[in-house]
Amino acid sequence: MSLFIEVVGWGGGALILIAYLLVSTGRLDGRSAPFQWLNIVGAAGFIANGASHGAWPSTVLNIVWISIGLMALWRLRRDVTPR
Repeated sequence: MSLFIEVVGWGGGALILIAYLLVSTGRLDGRSAPFQWLNIVGAAGFIANGASHGAWPSTVLNIVWISIGLMALWRLRRDVTPR
């Protein structure tokens, strides 16, 4: 299980870096759903890893990170849904 948690944590970090790279190179819009999902899934990996190691500041930070991503997705959906 320990190896799995490490892989999940490293995978989460990779997803967040990929999201940043894609936005920084103009290949992805920072307000797009794919960008938000990369960050949400990446932060979930960090939460699993951080919690398993007792790294509570990192865990809480990533819970907030996910909350921001979910709010952004909710706004995106709200803005494209016909009224």
